[in-house]
Amino acid sequence: MSPGAATDSEARDLGHLQDSNNQQSDIDDNVENTFRDALEEPSRPLRRIPKPFQDVPLLDEDTNHSDNIDDPPPQNAGPPQSRIRRVLLTLRDMLQTSFNSLGLCRLYPRRPTFEPDKFIPSLLLSKTCPTVTEEFDPPGILPPPYPLPNMSIYRLISWMNSGSHQKSETEVARLVKEVLLADDFDIKHLEDFSVRKSLRELDNDPRGRKIEFPDDWIEANVTIKIPTKSKEDDAIHLSIPGLHFRPLTEVIRSAFADIQASAFHLSPFRRLWKDPLNNKQERIFDELYTSDSWLDAQDELQKLPKEPGCSLERVIAGLMFFSDATHLANFGTAKAWPLYMYFGNLTKYTRAAPKSGACHLVGFLPSLPDSVKDVLNILPRISKSGMAALHTHCRRELFHGCWDALLDKDFLLAYRHGIVLKCADGVFRRVFPRLFTYSADYPEKVLIATIKDMGLCPCPRCVTPKNMFPFLGLLKDMRNRMENLRVYAKTSIVKAREYIFDMGNTVDGTKVEQALGDGSWVPVLNSFVEKLGPLGLDPFRMLVVDFMHECELGTWKALFIHLVRILYALPFGNQLVATLDSRFRQVPTFGNGVIRAFADNTSEMKKMAARDFEDILQCSIPVFEGLFPTSHDMIVQSLLYRFAQWHALAKLRIHSDSTLGFLEETFKILSKQLRKFRDSTCAAFVTVELPKEKAARQKKLVKSNNASPESSVPRVKKFNISTYKYHAMGDYVQTIKLFGTTDSFTTQIGELAHRILKVFYPLTSKQDAPAQLAKHERRRRVLRRVAEVAGTSPSINESPADSPAPSSFKDHHSIATNQNEPVSLFAFLQDNSGDPAVKNFIPKLRDHILYRLNKLDVSHCDRTFTDEERNSVIIPNNTVYSVQMMRVHYTTYDMRREYDTINPRSHPDVMVLSGETSPRHPYWYARVLGVYHMDTWLQGGGRIEKHHLEVLHVRWLAPLTSHRSGMQRARLPKVAFVDESDYDAFGFLDPGQVIRGAHLIPAFASGRGTSSLRHGKSLARPNGELDDWEVYCVGIFVDRDMFLCYTDMGVGHPVALRRIVRDCLSLQSAAPVEAMDVDEDGSDGEDHEQEEQQWMDVVGADEESEDEIEDEEDEEESEDECDDLGVEVEEESDNEFSF
Repeated sequence: MSPGAATDSEARDLGHLQDSNNQQSDIDDNVENTFRDALEEPSRPLRRIPKPFQDVPLLDEDTNHSDNIDDPPPQNAGPPQSRIRRVLLTLRDMLQTSFNSLGLCRLYPRRPTFEPDKFIPSLLLSKTCPTVTEEFDPPGILPPPYPLPNMSIYRLISWMNSGSHQKSETEVARLVKEVLLADDFDIKHLEDFSVRKSLRELDNDPRGRKIEFPDDWIEANVTIKIPTKSKEDDAIHLSIPGLHFRPLTEVIRSAFADIQASAFHLSPFRRLWKDPLNNKQERIFDELYTSDSWLDAQDELQKLPKEPGCSLERVIAGLMFFSDATHLANFGTAKAWPLYMYFGNLTKYTRAAPKSGACHLVGFLPSLPDSVKDVLNILPRISKSGMAALHTHCRRELFHGCWDALLDKDFLLAYRHGIVLKCADGVFRRVFPRLFTYSADYPEKVLIATIKDMGLCPCPRCVTPKNMFPFLGLLKDMRNRMENLRVYAKTSIVKAREYIFDMGNTVDGTKVEQALGDGSWVPVLNSFVEKLGPLGLDPFRMLVVDFMHECELGTWKALFIHLVRILYALPFGNQLVATLDSRFRQVPTFGNGVIRAFADNTSEMKKMAARDFEDILQCSIPVFEGLFPTSHDMIVQSLLYRFAQWHALAKLRIHSDSTLGFLEETFKILSKQLRKFRDSTCAAFVTVELPKEKAARQKKLVKSNNASPESSVPRVKKFNISTYKYHAMGDYVQTIKLFGTTDSFTTQIGELAHRILKVFYPLTSKQDAPAQLAKHERRRRVLRRVAEVAGTSPSINESPADSPAPSSFKDHHSIATNQNEPVSLFAFLQDNSGDPAVKNFIPKLRDHILYRLNKLDVSHCDRTFTDEERNSVIIPNNTVYSVQMMRVHYTTYDMRREYDTINPRSHPDVMVLSGETSPRHPYWYARVLGVYHMDTWLQGGGRIEKHHLEVLHVRWLAPLTSHRSGMQRARLPKVAFVDESDYDAFGFLDPGQVIRGAHLIPAFASGRGTSSLRHGKSLARPNGELDDWEVYCVGIFVDRDMFLCYTDMGVGHPVALRRIVRDCLSLQSAAPVEAMDVDEDGSDGEDHEQEEQQWMDVVGADEESEDEIEDEEDEEESEDECDDLGVEVEEESDNEFSF
């Protein structure tokens, strides 16, 4: 039997594969026979030896080991001067660094003057700006215990205003360590201690005056105009209180004076990658400061005329806004609408850390008060629908009135002329704020864009009409997006407002709608356009895609819900859904919270957050397999695979030209699969509301007193792809090119920031929550700035994202060396007498040691050691030591150092390089049964050298040769345990050969059995199980790094590993056509425009039914029922990617 493959018959038919060794193992139950069995001569040579794997140790991010100061990188000279009038000459001092060991380099359009990553040698930095040498401290701030009377109270108040409001064991331990055991803590300081008094001292300086900062909170009222539907009467001006904000310009000043400003990137650059496999050069997209939008903004900035008498360098402060209303407590109606600001100058890995200090809470937006209804009720001649439209209009006016106050004169002046700030290197520069992205969910996007919520043109970035949404992914659709970008129709909006305020028309009247024209505009002046439009801001382009709400809580959630509806529509639907829930409960967990245990009934979707739906998607393929009729099951399996593939690519933290091309092709194929699923599978069944949906609808009707007997009948529900959220999937490639990868601006960052507010809220009196939350934020800010003056900034201690990896992370793996659990080999064999898992245990262990100590490579895998050689292996007292776990460190595709924990009881599966000469699958898989270490040496040969070895006792799995898998075929790889009759079914593995932990999900459709291992308890079966799952699916979508392990596109992956994967892909691409898997309709996976156009002509323009529209509305409502985050966060076509 080949060690690299197991056929289905070999994996399932024990009776045809038993040999004499198995028969003897079945009857040898006494100690003597066990020892003889464990020590007997191998009947066949040991061949399951993986190829050597050399891990790439973590380098500091973007470290350039090939920098040579004496031989600087080539530079491009600026264009020659010309005397032609009206021609603007831009002289550039470009700088391209040399390529590092991973093939990465930076291309600076202009030589930088400051580089926070120490990537550029100091001698290569530009020296054009005046440097200021005197020290600069924030005004009014003194070292601790300021502003409190002594260090004891200072430490106690600092502890109170940090950490969690629920003082757990960890918090109490921190109290003891940081407060009570501090050298300057004195119990006498706490005499007459009062918390309220100390908090007042924190809010005011010792002289009783308020400690004021330029970026302190301001409270203001926002005045909106309410039309009266009368030509004679003026509009009603209603003043709405509750806008709390910090001046944006002062926040920028404070941020550049903060210690964290030393990590700001002030000079944008292009990141280039020369692939070591083929020397092909590609563009890398990751951070905002390496994106096209920042590079273009920098070019435009340099073209502006200089300020009179100013020769300072001009740089950009990249602003990224997040806003989203949130509930402050699990019970009650307390809400807040915070506005967060981040600086894109800071790496996204720091911005994404909630405790990094990178989040600037700059405002609380007020909601429209209930009292506005009293004003609306006194207006004459307004119908019920007109009242609702007017209420919505007031909400829009309020939102843009808030932004009108935020975009004040100082900010506009800074946006146009810049502000002179001292940067972290002591150099003064002129800093220009630039607004790049605004992350929000769809209801807030339409507020920002001043368009109708789910209007005829619902996209905030383009004016593609909704009846064009069925063309998703086709050439017509992609062309239409680029040709019909949204442009503000100010003339139409001003005319519509004249109809409303001067002529007495209603806000939703016919004349107003005709004046607004196409585009789903609303009669509200857009503050972003009015104030920043003349300065170059495109407010529609800044509304980036929202991966969390639009995909995980949007398109994928809608698809999953409809799959469950179809299961209910099938015969014995309740049993099928119960089977679905049972399968999800049996999916193994993975990593440190990467895949968590699923809820009891996943189909009910109770209290599920975005990360829960992500877990469902990553594990759904084997769970749904076999639940649908065969023809439909093939369609569903392909659709789930393509969706998971698109999800993995769209969520990558670093993209190259190749991966972006792959993402674009995947989107086209996914779009085709969605339409096929709708027209073939969905059309074959009559689907109705889920029990949860029906109960929610009835509850809503009862609340509105509209319940009727008909409401108890489940409504028909159809699958609908004509929604904005599916439409937005086509914008990801362009958005990534403009602003970097999606993790840089995902709304998940803003959702994580909500946690801080929810920590503050229990400390308030629950009255006027925004004002009190602002007060608590200010207290933390004061304590943080005082700590910075003392040189103990919390932002440094709590922001490990940019810190070098710990020294232990640079090792390939970590195994404890304790000797708490000694294992006597002979006692171990006696205790497990007759277990096939320990057959030939000692000979295999000694063979493994001989391979390791003699440093034999895979070319020696057929060698058989003699008894004399085995006897030369000395293990003191025949004792090895067992440990509970091993930690495997690896370098991710985005050059970060991560680890997987391997635990035989909970996370036992690992992946290694295939040892076959020409493998069709790049990896072998093994289940770790034990982690051991020992001291050993070889006897004879002169000087004895003792070695400390670590070994893994494993049970091997092999790919099923009869199963066709891969990205072209849209099927996961499947593996099965090697039959116990194979000498290599169990063996030992060098921990240094482990690449990563593996996520093996049972192929539930194949069931359980004993084809590979006899019935009964065994070391190979955890928890006393008597049989095994016959087949496992390899979870290649478990995380983004794992997915790229099955392509050759991982920038940070070892070159040797990528080369092996590429060779496997090449073997698959060379396969004859008849051996290749194709889509169920016989196509090759490409979207044929002509065929799709013929189908689309039949569809018609008006595709949405009322039920489909309600489906989307229900989807929006369901998002508000739970916290979005829960308790916690090659350029070839698709044909090339298969294995």
